[in-house]
Amino acid sequence: MKLIDLNRHGEIGANSMFVQIGSFNLLIDSGLNPKKLGYDALPDFEPIENIDLDLIVLTHCHLDHLGSMPIVTAQYPKTPVITTAPNVTLAPRMLRNSINVMKRQREEHGIAEYPLFLHRDVVQFSKQLTIQRFGRSEIYTKGSDQIEVILHPAGHVAGAAAVEFIYKHRRIVFSGDVLFDAQRTLPTAQLPSGPLDTLILETTRGAKGREPGKTRASEVDQLIEQIAAILERGGSCLIPVFALGRMQELFKIIYEARNDGRLPKSPIHAAGLGMAVCEHFDKIRKQTNLIDFDIRMLEKMNVRSVDLNMRPGRDLPRKGIYLVSSGMMVEHTPSYKIAASLLPHSNNGLCFVGYCDPDTPGGQLLGSHDEETTFFFDALDYNAPVRASIDQFDLSGHADRGELLEYAEQTEARAIILTHGDQDARDWFQTQLRERLPNRKVIDPKPLLEYEV
Repeated sequence: MKLIDLNRHGEIGANSMFVQIGSFNLLIDSGLNPKKLGYDALPDFEPIENIDLDLIVLTHCHLDHLGSMPIVTAQYPKTPVITTAPNVTLAPRMLRNSINVMKRQREEHGIAEYPLFLHRDVVQFSKQLTIQRFGRSEIYTKGSDQIEVILHPAGHVAGAAAVEFIYKHRRIVFSGDVLFDAQRTLPTAQLPSGPLDTLILETTRGAKGREPGKTRASEVDQLIEQIAAILERGGSCLIPVFALGRMQELFKIIYEARNDGRLPKSPIHAAGLGMAVCEHFDKIRKQTNLIDFDIRMLEKMNVRSVDLNMRPGRDLPRKGIYLVSSGMMVEHTPSYKIAASLLPHSNNGLCFVGYCDPDTPGGQLLGSHDEETTFFFDALDYNAPVRASIDQFDLSGHADRGELLEYAEQTEARAIILTHGDQDARDWFQTQLRERLPNRKVIDPKPLLEYEV
């Protein structure tokens, strides 16, 4: 097997992996780097520009895995894109929203090449989507050669899959992004057990383990308690969320907590792409039963749309829970604008429910609020006093590093390839795996270099 990581900047970014297994040329994912702009956000396809792809696999619909797929399928219009049924529904919607964001960024940053693809490219990509059911084996042939492909539930987000290739009795597994904890909307991951030949393993949370005594369930309990405290003191609670996955789970958490009497029935306000995703989740539930999300729940909670015509520093007149994207409070998003209104008022509170990159406004606010008395909203030219409470709860969509390490050990894989992690996260896994599995081959691939495994 030969392998090239096409993510030009490494770490977590424009995830895309080219793999050659026997005579088969395979591409796993093709994303966009959320921290880069223009062509620099793309994978580097130069190493495969003269190669015909036989199969493309989409593991899930977060843009760091999906975001450049229309560029690939425009180049390879006859190559099937293997994925799960939920992704066939979700991917076109996520890509259409990405086009709109790029058009806005073209105006804001003067990026001439934006958008990187057009709606007609999304249509072409959609035509190539090929549904494969979880756990079902499919055989693909090329001349006299054969390869078997199996998709396994990976948790993480709706439609997320781990990918297993079986070639001449060798089992090669790409973990994709994994969560072993059950979510309110999704069951736990069910990754293939060993023995494997090769495991390509995500390392997202390798730099830091979960604090002792903390579980996903205990973090949910603390989140509910904090929301209740904010509402009881007459404030509003802002929960920045990712549009795909986290918003839908938080709706269920709040719905169940209200029904159990743990939260008062205060108004709930929502905005952003996540509301459209809620409709898709309901559709997927009806079609596949792979998601536990009934949109009638929003009607029962009387979820209201957010009026984003607000002034920084002026508290919102409509109190309640604000469940809006983006999860990292990126500039120009609803969560960014609402935070600028809520932050100066002590009765309000912000509850982050996942990872925030330190370079994003959400990450900067989390990193500075204990020391600084003000926070500057650059896009609004507003310096806000920091008076609202600010808390973070670990509802990550990624497995804890200890869980991934345990999984890697039990697979008995001959070779383990590290991916989807910052360098300190990969370093931790590399050290631990070499100590625990001294006879295994552990590779942290450098971008654009070819490795023979």
